Amino acid sequence: MGYGFPAAIGAQIAFPDRIVIDIAGDGSIQMNIQELATAVQYRLPVKVAILNNGYLGMVRQWQELFFEKRYAQTELSEVSPDFVKLAEAYGAMGLRAERPHEVVPVIKEALRTPLPVLMDFRVAPEEGVYPMVPSGGAINEMLLL
Repeated sequence: MGYGFPAAIGAQIAFPDRIVIDIAGDGSIQMNIQELATAVQYRLPVKVAILNNGYLGMVRQWQELFFEKRYAQTELSEVSPDFVKLAEAYGAMGLRAERPHEVVPVIKEALRTPLPVLMDFRVAPEEGVYPMVPSGGAINEMLLL
């Protein structure tokens, strides 16, 4: 968690003429959100697609699948920032999609701008992320759905 955004910044520096997109959860991006200052300062047009389900999504998914839905300390909906305003506060662009028909226009707008962009895609709280490998499992034991 949290690795994607700094890695995307590094990839953007290494490949300045390529489109770099970090796909992050709302919990993950908050672990290194301050690096948005780096992206703005160095005019790196990295794009971040935040899959915002209001939870530490992968942890919540583990609790759902392996711990009989005993959820603990994973909900973020009451404490998460407004990612659009946060992006703007840093001097980046912030965009939001709350409905499926808004997704494509948000992506197109993000790709048109030379600024760093945070795209806040609101998804259902119970939306899963697959594939995933169970704890202690081998790669051939991954869960696909």
